[in-house]
Amino acid sequence: MAIEIKAPAFPESVADGEVAVWHKAEGDAVARDELLVEIETDKVVMEVVAPESGVLTSIVAIEGETIESEALLAVLEAGEVAQPVTSSEPSSQNDAPEVLDTDSTMGPAARAMVDEHGLDPSVIEGSGKGGRVTKEDVTKHLKNTSQSSPAKAQSAPPAANVAPVVSPSADAYAPSSERVEKRVPMTRMRSRIAERLLEASQQTAMLTTFNEVNMAPLMKLRSQYKESFEKAHNGTRLGFMGFFVKACCEALKRYPAVNASIDGNDVVYHGYQDIGVAVSTNDGLVVPVLRDADFMSIADVEAAIRALGLKAQDKKLTIEEMTGGTFTVSNGGVFGSLLSTPILNPPQTGILGMHTIQERPVAVNGEVVIQPMMYLALSYDHRLIDGKTAVQFLVTVKGFIEDPARILLQL
Repeated sequence: MAIEIKAPAFPESVADGEVAVWHKAEGDAVARDELLVEIETDKVVMEVVAPESGVLTSIVAIEGETIESEALLAVLEAGEVAQPVTSSEPSSQNDAPEVLDTDSTMGPAARAMVDEHGLDPSVIEGSGKGGRVTKEDVTKHLKNTSQSSPAKAQSAPPAANVAPVVSPSADAYAPSSERVEKRVPMTRMRSRIAERLLEASQQTAMLTTFNEVNMAPLMKLRSQYKESFEKAHNGTRLGFMGFFVKACCEALKRYPAVNASIDGNDVVYHGYQDIGVAVSTNDGLVVPVLRDADFMSIADVEAAIRALGLKAQDKKLTIEEMTGGTFTVSNGGVFGSLLSTPILNPPQTGILGMHTIQERPVAVNGEVVIQPMMYLALSYDHRLIDGKTAVQFLVTVKGFIEDPARILLQL
């Protein structure tokens, strides 16, 4: 029975997608729920799996092709015993030389390039999963072949009775290493991220205010309760993000303009706190959202952030998990950033940037002491938020972190 494999149904916010990588080729045997292809949209990478076991008889949408919602991707011949598609002509194993199964070791786009240039796929080194040859591998092979061709021409033997001329300084001009360049198209997600960042810098009156927070009280609290916290909450670790998210929720209630968004000539004030948490992946920065974070406990926040982070790394985030958000928290400190200016995530009007904790001399009760300090940055849209409001918001967050009991008591 032939089964049509179609793209997922895209939500209204996603116009189309792009076929990123085929993990199976025509003729491959596949098992039920086995990954077939990845579809990259502006926001997430969607995985399409096999609905039944069988043989992938036809691939309709090749890698790099732009597709719409529920477009036909491939045809699967379902069957209990999946057998690879073979030629109907008989062949003798004794007469036929051993050849590489190119259908299972390269994607459709790579195979098309191999056929176009008449290449031998067995000499192309694959960098994909399981040694799979990608389109970039074929491009690299073509470049290396073209670079080596002039050298071969120069190595031809000299004409008879003519002594070859050898320059004594020829080796002096030989490069010590190759100056390799690689040109690859920007991924759809990376391209969309670039567009949004450019829009944020061009279409908002973005300004950043800074402050610093003494992390000693929070670090002491965490050190005191982290083991009992982990036992009480089924292995959920006590980190700093839970406190910062909760501190932002309380501060947003006091300064609703920082939690608002601009829609044309209207200001939309949100009576809830949906906090976006920036997560870095190999494909770029994504911002999954904690819905109704003001009603979540610190344990709930920590568990949710960890779960969303793992899903982001495994490309399992759904579009629903990344849409919306009224405010964003970005922790560049995990990468060692000491100070930065985070960029707004429109239509949001505020984003908090956390940074690395560094011991510095500070004045405490008239004495200079060494304390673990963190710089905080609040970027905001000056069209809606005045400097006074932004500073007061950041000072409020600072107060909650330096006296964490206020978060629990909502003081």
